[in-house]
Amino acid sequence: MSKNSKELTTLGGGCFWCLEAAFEQVIGVVTVVSGYAGGHTENPDYRTICEGSSGHAEVVQVVFDPSEISYRELLEIFFVIHDPTSLNRQGNDLGTQYRSVIFYHSPVQSAIAEALIAELNAQGLWPGPIVTQLLPVPRFFPAEDYHQHYFAMNPDQPYCQFVVSPKLGKLRKKFANRIKPVC
Repeated sequence: MSKNSKELTTLGGGCFWCLEAAFEQVIGVVTVVSGYAGGHTENPDYRTICEGSSGHAEVVQVVFDPSEISYRELLEIFFVIHDPTSLNRQGNDLGTQYRSVIFYHSPVQSAIAEALIAELNAQGLWPGPIVTQLLPVPRFFPAEDYHQHYFAMNPDQPYCQFVVSPKLGKLRKKFANRIKPVC
């Protein structure tokens, strides 16, 4: 792998607004796109996702530079900014569209994720076991434009204030050395 190569990961941990807002702040992350993956409906839209009838999860696709941040480090952040022990739920968001899932893009990513999940379970950090699904990446469908950079464009929206902002605070506290400087 050349020093200039980029990698891709696809992660679901509840509402994609939370994941997108967090990963956009991380050093080594090049781009984050909110979208849908893992379902049976072609070209899903937000309405069908919210109904839970498409089978898709709300996810983010993250392009990152492995010379600046490793895949494992991204997963460590992922496990801190959502509840990986809650089946098909994050806070008040309930349904399979909010499931915790890692869609791996290579056998190496799968092995790293599997090892980290085993490690975290052995550490007993949560009252229950991690229920995060580990699956090969399916087709990814970008979400509608108004979902992209949602928190950055709507920081005063109540959901952003009460759900997204606390997760960002947790990110900044636990991973202060991994946060991009504010310009």
